Amino acid sequence: MQSTDIGPKEHGKIWHRKPRPSLADGVIVNVVHGVVGYHSKIIRFLHVAFDTAGEAFLAGDHQGNIYVFDLSRNSFKLVQRTGQSCTALAFTLRRKTEYLVALADYSVKCFDTDTKELVSWMRGHESAVSSISVHGSGRYAVTTSSDTAQLWDLDTFQRKRKLNVRLSVGIQKVYFLPLSNTILSCFKDDSIFAWESDTLHCKYQLPVPGDESRINYKAFAVTRDGRALVAGGKSNFLHCWCLNARQLQRIIQMPPKVRTVRQLEFLPDSFDGGSSQVIGVLSQDGIMRFINIQTCKLLFDIGSLDNGINTLAVSSNGHYIAAVLEDGSLGIYSVRALAQELNKPPPPLVKVVADSDKTKDSENKNDTSGLKMRVTSGRVERPWGGQTAGKKIQTRILKPSGTILEDKENVLPAGLNKKRLQALLKEFGEYPVKYRMFIWRSLLQLPENHAAFSSLTDKGTHAAYLGIHEKYPIKSQKLLRILQRVLSVMAHWSAIFSEVSYLPLLAFPFVKLFQNNQLIGFEVVATVIINWCQHWFEYFPNPPLNLLSMIENILAHHDKELLQHLMKYNVTTQTYAWPLIETLFSEVLTREEWLKLFDNIFSNHPSFLLVAVVAYLICSRAPLLHCNIKEDLEHFFHHRNNLDLSAVIKEAYHLMDTTPEDIHPKCMLDDFIPLTKGQYPIFNKYPKFIVDYQTQEREKIWHEELDYLKERQLAYGMQAENVKRQAENAAWYRQQELLREAEEQRRKILLEEEQKLVEQRVRLAAVKRELKVKELQVLDAAHRRFLKHQQEEQKSELRRLDDEIDRKIALRGMETAALIQDVEVRNMELETQKRIFEQQLAKEHEAVTGHVKGHLGTNWIKADVEEEKFKRLLEMDQYPDAEDYKNVEEGLAETDQLFANMDWQAQMLHKQSVYNLDREKCQAELARLASENREREAKLLHAMKEVEGKQWNEVVERHVQLEANQQERAAAADAHSRQLLPDEMSRAVELGGHPHKNRHHSFERLCDTRTKCSTNQRRDLLQSSGVQKPGRLCLNDVSLDSSVQLSLDRGRTDLDSKERELMTGVRELRQKLATQARRRYSTISLTDWTT
Repeated sequence: MQSTDIGPKEHGKIWHRKPRPSLADGVIVNVVHGVVGYHSKIIRFLHVAFDTAGEAFLAGDHQGNIYVFDLSRNSFKLVQRTGQSCTALAFTLRRKTEYLVALADYSVKCFDTDTKELVSWMRGHESAVSSISVHGSGRYAVTTSSDTAQLWDLDTFQRKRKLNVRLSVGIQKVYFLPLSNTILSCFKDDSIFAWESDTLHCKYQLPVPGDESRINYKAFAVTRDGRALVAGGKSNFLHCWCLNARQLQRIIQMPPKVRTVRQLEFLPDSFDGGSSQVIGVLSQDGIMRFINIQTCKLLFDIGSLDNGINTLAVSSNGHYIAAVLEDGSLGIYSVRALAQELNKPPPPLVKVVADSDKTKDSENKNDTSGLKMRVTSGRVERPWGGQTAGKKIQTRILKPSGTILEDKENVLPAGLNKKRLQALLKEFGEYPVKYRMFIWRSLLQLPENHAAFSSLTDKGTHAAYLGIHEKYPIKSQKLLRILQRVLSVMAHWSAIFSEVSYLPLLAFPFVKLFQNNQLIGFEVVATVIINWCQHWFEYFPNPPLNLLSMIENILAHHDKELLQHLMKYNVTTQTYAWPLIETLFSEVLTREEWLKLFDNIFSNHPSFLLVAVVAYLICSRAPLLHCNIKEDLEHFFHHRNNLDLSAVIKEAYHLMDTTPEDIHPKCMLDDFIPLTKGQYPIFNKYPKFIVDYQTQEREKIWHEELDYLKERQLAYGMQAENVKRQAENAAWYRQQELLREAEEQRRKILLEEEQKLVEQRVRLAAVKRELKVKELQVLDAAHRRFLKHQQEEQKSELRRLDDEIDRKIALRGMETAALIQDVEVRNMELETQKRIFEQQLAKEHEAVTGHVKGHLGTNWIKADVEEEKFKRLLEMDQYPDAEDYKNVEEGLAETDQLFANMDWQAQMLHKQSVYNLDREKCQAELARLASENREREAKLLHAMKEVEGKQWNEVVERHVQLEANQQERAAAADAHSRQLLPDEMSRAVELGGHPHKNRHHSFERLCDTRTKCSTNQRRDLLQSSGVQKPGRLCLNDVSLDSSVQLSLDRGRTDLDSKERELMTGVRELRQKLATQARRRYSTISLTDWTT
């Protein structure tokens, strides 16, 4: 059996040499998915599914890897990594490259094997999907979980319908029937419904079995024509339903080893028209048993108790079986190899209708398979009640074929007839391969004593065959174990068989044929020994001389020349007859020839074996007569020869008919006697004392050998202990010697190292002295070099400082020249501004002059008005009331006029302030652009600001003095006017003077506000620009304008002179700083030279 580990490979070959499936198990190859780095760890496969052609199948493991195994091309490839384990697979879609995978997240995905892409993702289940069934057209699919079943349209991947059930009922399986549009739903309460897939109308319901026959259906299988349904569950019974008649047709009972049916699969056949007859039953022990549902015969099985089957899939063409084993590997089986060993009986040639008594007798005789079927002449009642209690089930009707044969000796079990078989054998020379094993079992009339065989096997392996693998090294370990078990059973059955040396050669062909059924193999060997090996053991341990003499007599009668030739070269029957008999021709014939020969041996009298030996010699007389060496003759009877077996068999029949009665072996050998039922017969046809003596001697030798082995083992142990002790002692002495040598070597090394250390210390002291002298020299040279370097550094520093001073002086000169140019430009700008300002002052002076004149006119007018008032006041004494009213009205009118004028002036001032603010913004922008120039002129501007501040203070003081003088003058005028008015006029003045007072107070407050605003604006502007802006002066104030006019020329002259003085001071300051720098550097250099 080949084994392939796919490992991490994504593609490769399934097998590396042409598979030759064994007839015993039919395994083509065993596929394992190992883990890299772990020899014993594998990734378990979970599910398999074949395609429609039956030449490729899908396999999914618990890690979510999906593989496609193509058996026709001997290749596999990884087609998908889903990342989670799959719960079901389906590979029968309309598009051949697409397949369905049910995953652990309750979803169903459709993938493509060629592109490896996700085609669709179907969701809707709330529990794990246990099965996927696809319609024959590939258009629809049914997915089943424990609580629901859903119908999908595979063209659009949309859900069409959903089947919901109660949780107490549950769904077992829902699937499409082949060749129809019917959906079959099976529930946990054993109810089965059929639905129309197009309309989803219920077509029918199968009757539910009664409580006595209910088996809790778990597994279902339908034939390819969709006419029959087989269901199994928690028992060893199978219910066979006819879907056309919608009734239970048959109940099949499996062997007692089957307690639960886990899976059912029909085995397709190309010539059965879809009505499959062979079904595989997977039970709880992991073994899949294939039976014929018509004959109820076990055909073959796959799997073992050590490594059972979890689940499997059968290809649609019936050629392959892919099974997932318990260890997680994949087993691929060949159905053709397994079918060669089918124990399927042929159709009965004679069908007998027997009475009830004969029926019972025939049942007792023909119970060979453990599966009971009652043969009746009519109908029997169903074994359950309920809806089908009154119906009958027709199990089997056998019609008589003619007359009943009178020769009961020729009647064999299962309705076979020995004479008819012999006629068939003479016609064709051999039995059909398909039915050979069944015919042999019928001819030998095997009792199949299970209990007796189990009691013999329970005794274990016999001591005589414990070392059979050393003498007979068989390649197949399974076959070797079966042979050892059968030989052990033979030895436990009779003691002689533990002493017979040629028993393995005799039994091996039968064991190999019946290796799947050890009971049959043992009983065949036992039957052959009882009937065809009569008188073999009478001269044990010597060959059966009486039988050999009989063969020699027959040969002498029919071919005396050949016998004389053999005797001439001292070749006895023990040389030319016994090798053929003890191996039952297995050494000189091929498998097919041997089977053909034993078809004839089992169909005739036991003496046919001895006659066949003589026939073999007579048919080989030509090559034997040409052999002149005894060794060649001995080689001839132990190897295959070019011989026509049909001629041998024909010659054997001729000898059986022409041999005289006095030398015919039939007279010496008994007729065929089958094994007894229940218990096997006692076999004691051998010299018991010899066997017992040999057994005793062998046991004695065995015990002596055990004692010898124990003593030898003890001696070996003591010798090993002595050798070990000697080796340990030698190792210890050698270790001590090595330690001593190592110690001496270490001492020598230490002495040498100490000597070297002393020498090194002396050299190190000399080197230190030299290094110290060199260090002092180096320090002296370094000090001198450092002093020289320092002098050079100082000189270079002085040069650098001189250069720096010259550069700074030049830079200062350039800056000064640039500053002078800037000052000249500034002077030009100031001159220009001066001229502009003079023009503005001239204009303002004219305006002020006009204003002053207007003010003087106003004063004259006021004086006239006061005089007029005074006069009127004098007249008011005469007309007090009318004048009062008139004065009040005039005062109010004048007040209103003044207020209007003040509002106009306030508006003008506001506009002028807005204009000034805009101009200040422009000047601020200009100031930002000229920031670099202002930094250079910082000191100059500061001095100019001090001068300007002093001038401004003088202007302010003069303005304050002018205001004080004006106030004094106004107070003196008021006092003088008050002295002139009498007491009577004061009351009138107070009555008419309130408006004037209020008006004058408002006018003064407005003037003060304007003066303060203009003063603050002028101060801010002069502080920001450093230049007097004439546009910021308040022209309404007469005293301020006159003071500015008087001090303007003097301020300009002072400003020019101070600016010249400041530039001269700056130049002197720079010269002083340069002189101080030269002096400081000269003093530093002098101190450095002194140090």
